[in-house]
Amino acid sequence: MTAPTHPTHPRRSDATRAAILRAARERFAADGYERATIRAIAADARIDPSMVMRYYGSKEGLFAAAAEFDLRLPDLAAVSPEQLGEVLVRHFLARWEGDETLVALLRAASTNPGATERMRSIFADQLTAAVAAFGTDPALTARRAGLVASQVLGLALTRYIVRLPPMVDMDPEELVSWIAPTLQRYLTGLSPT
Repeated sequence: MTAPTHPTHPRRSDATRAAILRAARERFAADGYERATIRAIAADARIDPSMVMRYYGSKEGLFAAAAEFDLRLPDLAAVSPEQLGEVLVRHFLARWEGDETLVALLRAASTNPGATERMRSIFADQLTAAVAAFGTDPALTARRAGLVASQVLGLALTRYIVRLPPMVDMDPEELVSWIAPTLQRYLTGLSPT
């Protein structure tokens, strides 16, 4: 005799968590970490604020959950070495423009230590692993990844947070043509020391 099979239905708590995270990502992107409130996020999710606290404990806990972010970096080992800079600039522009979570995290990282640590770990872990995959000298991998991160985060800060007119006005192709050679040098150039 076999046990009866019951269809699995998503639990209501899963739907509530998903609604909270969706609302939090949108609110953090629109208002930044400091101005976003639990009450506003709860209102956006159409739930009581106590539910946000029940599931996430605090605003920082909610932000950390909302800021789970996969850079979805391309496999750099599969990219022609001469095109590494171009591929990464295109990739990062697409990621920044396609997902408000990273913009929210960058905005929050400028004022919140928890968000700063989250941003640091995302870039250190994911970018360093991607740079290591294309076969660079292991002694230089972290430095190369750090230099790429400095350029990409600077681009994001000036284009999406500060909204510096020249950076906002440039179309992605022009940005690629300016920034790709710098990333290329960081990734494949000889060490100056």
